[in-house]
Formats: sequence, structure tokens, C-alpha cells
Amino acid sequence: MDIYQILITHNRAWSKKEVIIFCIIIVGVFLVLWGLIRYRKIKKIQAIATIALVVFMWIVLASTVFTREQTIRRYKLIPFWSWEKIIFEKDMSLLQENFLNCILLMPIGCLLPMVMAHAVKLKNVFAVGVIFSAVIEFSQLICKRGMFEWDDIIHNGLGCVIGCFLTNEIIKLYKKRKSIR
Repeated sequence: MDIYQILITHNRAWSKKEVIIFCIIIVGVFLVLWGLIRYRKIKKIQAIATIALVVFMWIVLASTVFTREQTIRRYKLIPFWSWEKIIFEKDMSLLQENFLNCILLMPIGCLLPMVMAHAVKLKNVFAVGVIFSAVIEFSQLICKRGMFEWDDIIHNGLGCVIGCFLTNEIIKLYKKRKSIR
């Protein structure tokens, strides 16, 4: 199943209430960031990255929790259960799902160094990815919208680390190139 099919299968359109809440949050974040820029506490690129981060996180929450239809409570409590199925049962759909879960939060890892305006430690980004993913997974469990899995939390955290690593390396290359000039 491709990403488009996953989105239209699992998600409904946003309600007016959800759109209004999203707009209120974005306007609030924009006003706070505008004040921080005005008083020279942050740079414009940090503000842009912060807005992108908030928008992305909201979209991820919407697609993984808010807009999913309620079902029965589902969960897998055994860590790495998916890898057992991939290795022993050759379940390539689970391999694809694990890969997509790694990719899902990569943009958060990419944006955090830009929000912070410096390279970020990978262990800290892993913690952010795990915490955000845990919010998603526990929300799915409590609201009966998807399946709670430790594997998803681990893969999402790993995706954040990969995204941050790539951005940190780009920042290093940029600084190195800038110092050569």
C-alpha cells in the first residue's frame, strides 16, 4: 500500500473545529516567534524552522490520531515483534511499515538543529522522537485509533536521529566551507 492509500484509508478530512484549533495554534506560535525576533532572541531562520516543526507535528498527530476512525483497542507489547515476523516469516509489508515509521519523524530530527541554531546531540533528539512518538502511541491506545506498538516508538525515535544526523552533517559542512572562504 502506498502512502497516499494509507492516508485516505486511515484518515478522514479535518473538521471545522480542528481547522480552527490548528489556526489558533499557528497564529499563537507566530506571534510568540515574532516577539522573539523583534527582541533579537532568535533569528528568522529559527522562527521559520519552529513554525515548520509545529505544522509538521500537528499534521502527524492529525494523521495518526485525530482523524483516524475509532476502532477496538489494539496493542503489541513485545518490543521488536515486527522484526521477528520480517526475519522468520519474510513479511515485507512489515519491513515497509518499519521503514515508513523511521521516515515519519525524520523531519523533526532535521528541523531541531535549525530551531536550536546549532548541532544537537543525537541522544537528545532520540529522546524527543521517543517522547513525541509515545504521545502518538498512547493517544492511539487511549482513543482506540490505531495500534499501540513499542516498535513504532523505537522506529520513530531512530528516524529523528537519522534526520538530525543528516542536518548536523550539513551544518558542519556549511561551517567548514564558510571558514575556508
